[in-house]
Amino acid sequence: MKNLEEMGNHMFEETKPRIVKSHDINLDSDYINWIHDVKQRYISTQIKAAVKVNTERLYFNWQLGRDLVERKAEEKWGKGIVEQLSLDLQNEFPDEKGFSARNLWNMKKWYLFYSSSDIFSEMAHTIEESIDLNSLKLQQVGAEISENQKLHQAGAEIEFPAIFGFVPWRHHVEIVTKCKTIEEALFYVRKTIEESWSRSTLVDCIKANLYQSSGNALTNFAEKLPAIQGKLAQEIVKDTYDFSFVSLPVGYDEEELEDALEQNITRFLLELGSGFAFIGRQKEIIVAGKTRKIDMLFYHIKLRCYVVVELKAVSFEPEFAGKLNFYVNAVNELMKSESDNPTIGLLICKDKDQTEVQWAFQGIKTPMGVATYDNIRLQEIKSQLPSEEAIQKRLEQAEEEYILKLKEKNK
Repeated sequence: MKNLEEMGNHMFEETKPRIVKSHDINLDSDYINWIHDVKQRYISTQIKAAVKVNTERLYFNWQLGRDLVERKAEEKWGKGIVEQLSLDLQNEFPDEKGFSARNLWNMKKWYLFYSSSDIFSEMAHTIEESIDLNSLKLQQVGAEISENQKLHQAGAEIEFPAIFGFVPWRHHVEIVTKCKTIEEALFYVRKTIEESWSRSTLVDCIKANLYQSSGNALTNFAEKLPAIQGKLAQEIVKDTYDFSFVSLPVGYDEEELEDALEQNITRFLLELGSGFAFIGRQKEIIVAGKTRKIDMLFYHIKLRCYVVVELKAVSFEPEFAGKLNFYVNAVNELMKSESDNPTIGLLICKDKDQTEVQWAFQGIKTPMGVATYDNIRLQEIKSQLPSEEAIQKRLEQAEEEYILKLKEKNK
């Protein structure tokens, strides 16, 4: 008994307010590493808790939408049943938000939108697998959520995807309201997760038809890359890139285009999309004793591979594919490590013909794509400047005037 009393007194003394002097603390590298680990564990706990709460609420919405569909509620209880259900739920849970009639209709629309496809679950699972490979956040909690959902829905006909738990409810509503196909909807679900989009950003991207412009470039990725990497690579390239953030003179050449993009590299990276890291411009490689220079070289963090970008200020020509193929092979041989995935090439030119690109790709084994650019702001600077002959003539006239003035002054 005495030992317990002494222990209690000791614990009480430890909780008393006390002054800690600087010489009472010895902070070393071990403490720095430990406190960093503690902070990271707490952040991980916060992420898990937030995602778990969001997932459970979303799963409830999914089930309620499913009930309204499968029970054929309007046929069974009348057209006003959703409004009645809303009143009953709000009466029972007055402090809870989300039980308005409009929100209940959104739950039904949400479930109907995805349940209309026979391959929805397979598509969602494919995306889930690819994100798990590239997202630390999902690796931390994805397995736990997936297992919970399997336990929850033993008899469910349409599986609730674990990836849905990482997207807020209002985002889901915007997606199914504004998207026309499941493929488009899942594209925006994925982008929201990978890039942590706010709802306003999501809406802006849908309005800008990001889905239509992304992944539509002419490529051979599906044939030359493993399935998952090929799909991811296809999604990161656009059919047309918007270079409206650069301003070039009329008749600009490739060097001027490269200069402008390098000077606006932050904007260029934003236009390329998330995951691109800039390695350098005119990257020098030596092959067979000869120096070659790559227009622009990037590394894609999520794909874990180098991306060779060749820029052309003219329309596509078949020989461009051969040159790009050479550079991709050179990077694979000289720079790629064992942990890197195969290098991909991207040619961005002023214009292209689909048939020419497809024929140029035949026989090429390296993964590559061809895209175009537009919206460059042209300057009329060159056309407004005087010619070299006009400048020379003006100098001669000025010299003659100066000589005449000197003669008059000496009279």
